[in-house]
Amino acid sequence: MTSAPSIAGTRARVASVLVGLLVAALPAAPVVASPIAAQPAAGHRPPPAHVVGDKTVPAYSYADAIRESVWVETRADTDGDGVRDRVAVDLVRPREAATAGVRVPVIMDASPYYLCCGRGNEGELKTYDAAGVIAKAPLFYDNYFVPRGYAFAAVDLAGTARSTGCEDVGGPAEVGSAKAVVDWLNGRARAFTADGRPVDAAWSTGQVGMIGKSWDGSVANGVAATGVPGLATIVPISAISSWYDYMRYQGNLRAADYPGFLHSYVNGRTDDACAGVLARLRADSADETGDYNRFWAQRDYRPSADRVRASVFVAHGVNDLNVTTNQFARWWQELADQGVPRKLWLYQAGHEDPFDVRRAEWVAALHRWFDYWLQGLRNGVMGEPRVDRETAPGTWTTQRDWPAPGARDVRVPLGAGDGVTGTLGGRGARPGQERAYLDESLTEAELVAEPGTATAGRLVFLSGALTAPLRISGSPSVRLRVRVDRPTTELTARLVDYGTAERISYDNSEGVRTLTTESCWGASTAADDACYRDTEEITAVTDHAVLTRGWLDAAHHRSLRFSSPLLPDRWYTVTVPLNAYDAVLPAGHVLGLVLGQSDPEFTETNDRDATVRVDLGRSELILPAAGRVGLPAVDVAPSVVTAPADPSAARTARDPRQVP
Repeated sequence: MTSAPSIAGTRARVASVLVGLLVAALPAAPVVASPIAAQPAAGHRPPPAHVVGDKTVPAYSYADAIRESVWVETRADTDGDGVRDRVAVDLVRPREAATAGVRVPVIMDASPYYLCCGRGNEGELKTYDAAGVIAKAPLFYDNYFVPRGYAFAAVDLAGTARSTGCEDVGGPAEVGSAKAVVDWLNGRARAFTADGRPVDAAWSTGQVGMIGKSWDGSVANGVAATGVPGLATIVPISAISSWYDYMRYQGNLRAADYPGFLHSYVNGRTDDACAGVLARLRADSADETGDYNRFWAQRDYRPSADRVRASVFVAHGVNDLNVTTNQFARWWQELADQGVPRKLWLYQAGHEDPFDVRRAEWVAALHRWFDYWLQGLRNGVMGEPRVDRETAPGTWTTQRDWPAPGARDVRVPLGAGDGVTGTLGGRGARPGQERAYLDESLTEAELVAEPGTATAGRLVFLSGALTAPLRISGSPSVRLRVRVDRPTTELTARLVDYGTAERISYDNSEGVRTLTTESCWGASTAADDACYRDTEEITAVTDHAVLTRGWLDAAHHRSLRFSSPLLPDRWYTVTVPLNAYDAVLPAGHVLGLVLGQSDPEFTETNDRDATVRVDLGRSELILPAAGRVGLPAVDVAPSVVTAPADPSAARTARDPRQVP
C-alpha cells in the first residue's frame, strides 16, 4: 500500500511529474499526457529493451553511447556583454534507444566543480576528446544508468567551466542556468552546438531527475523551488536550502567575504567580465550587519516549497559541519507541509555522499527511485518506510517518517547544581538564581572537556545518569533569560553525550576512510571507468561526543532582518536554536548542555569580552524527544569519565570558510 502522501494524497502532484512516460508504453503509475510526450496509448507498443518487469536493466551499450556537448541559452546576461549566457551541457545517452525511436528520461547533475575542483571522493574532472566532446563524466551516474535507458547530463553552471556568464553563488542566475536545461529538455529553450547550429532534445521524454552533493544538490533544491515543469524528482545530498543559514549562523558571520570567496573559487573566467557581479556579491551580502536581507531571500528556497512539483529524496550526515543539518531539516518540514512525496537517508558521517557510506544499498535505492519517478515503473518504492537511518556505526534501521513519530518538545529546566556544574532536569532553579560567565573564546575541546571542573568562559549543565535510553529526534533549542554588559555577544550552545561508546571518528576527516580496493558500478570505457575505491567508516571508542551545536548573535534575538542592541541593565529572553539531530543516548550516559560565547573555530566576530548573566530559573533546554522522557536530576555533578583538556588535542585552528 502506498504511504501517504505519496500517491493517494497527492494524485495531482504525481500526475504532473510523471507526464511523458507514455512514450515508451511502460507499465507506469497513472499519468497525464502532455503535448511534449503525447504518444500512442499504452499497450500499442511492447516495453522497451531496458525494462523487464518492474525495473530497468542494462540493455544498451555504454561504449557506443551518444556523447555530445551542447550550450543551452539562459534568460540572463550576467557578464553584460549583450548576449544571453549559455551553459555547457555534456550528454551521454543510449544510441540503440535513439535508433529505435525510444525517448529516454534524463538524470542531471548541475555543478560549478567539473573543471576547477572535481566531483566525488576521488575528485574526478570532466575530460574531452580532440573535438571537445565529453569523454569522461565524473561519478558513476552515466556508467550505471545509461545502459538502463537513461540519459545523463553534466551541466556547468553559468560562469563556471565551459559556460559563459558569471557565477552569483546560489542566486537567480545560477538557479536559472540549471532551470534552462530542464526547459530545453522539454522544448522550451534553445541550445546550440559548439559551431552555433541549433539543436533540440527530441530524444528526451522531458522527465528530469536532478542529483548532486553539496553545491550541486543545493542547485537541485533551487531549481525545484521554481516549480519548473518536467523536473520529476531531485536527490539533494548534503545540500543547502538557505544560503543565509550556510554563511550566517543566526546573525553571526561564518567567515567574512564568504560569497566573494566562493565566487572566486569556482569562477571560470580569466578576464574582468565578472568584476561587477563580484562587487555586488560583496556589497549586497552585508557582512557589516549580518542581517537577512533581499540578497539572502533570493537564495532561500524554503519559502517556495509550495511551488515544488518534484518528489525529493534527501540524504544527509547528522554530523555534517560543512552543510549543517538544519539545511535538510527545515527544507524537509516545508516539503512535508506541502505534501511533497519524499524520502530521507540519515547517516552518522559528516559531509559525505552515501555512495561512500553504504554503497551497494545506496545504488540500489537510487535505481528504484529513478525507475519509479522517471521511468514510471510501479516497483513499490513509495510504499516503503520513508526514512533509512544509521543508529550506530554500520547499524541501520527504517522508520515511517522524520522526526521520529511521537517525538515532541520536552522542556527541561536548568538547575543551579553545586555552583560549578548546573543540572538538567528535576525541579530546576528558582527564578532569580543566576550564573555568570565571561567570554573566553574557548575551543570546542576546551568547552566540553571535564564537565565537572570549573572552567572560565562556560556554563555546564548535566543530567544524572540516564536510567533508560533517550531518543533525541528533531531540532533542539535553548531558551535563556540573560543580561549582557555589551550591546551584543555571540551566544553558543552544545548538547553533549557523556559516556563511553564506539563512535564515528571525525579527527581530520568526515568519518570515512578511503581504502585501496575498488568496486565497479556500471559499464566502463578506456576513458571513463565505473570503478571507485572502496571506503569504510572510521570508528573509535570515546568518552563523550558533541551531538549538536547552535549559535546566536544576541543583537539579532528579535529578528534576523535587523539588529536590536542590548542595554546593559536589562534582562532579555533569547532563544539559541541548535542544529537538527537524531541519536539515542544509552542508559547510563549523561546528557550535557554547555554554554559559551565567541566561537573562533566556527564563526568570525569582533564582539568579544562580554559578561553574560543567566537567570537559571527562567531558562530551559527544549529537547525534541521520542518516548517517555525523564532526565534524572542531580544535586552535584555526576562522576563522568572524560579525557583531560589537552591543548594539543584540540581541533586545529582553521578558516571556517569551506566549499559546499
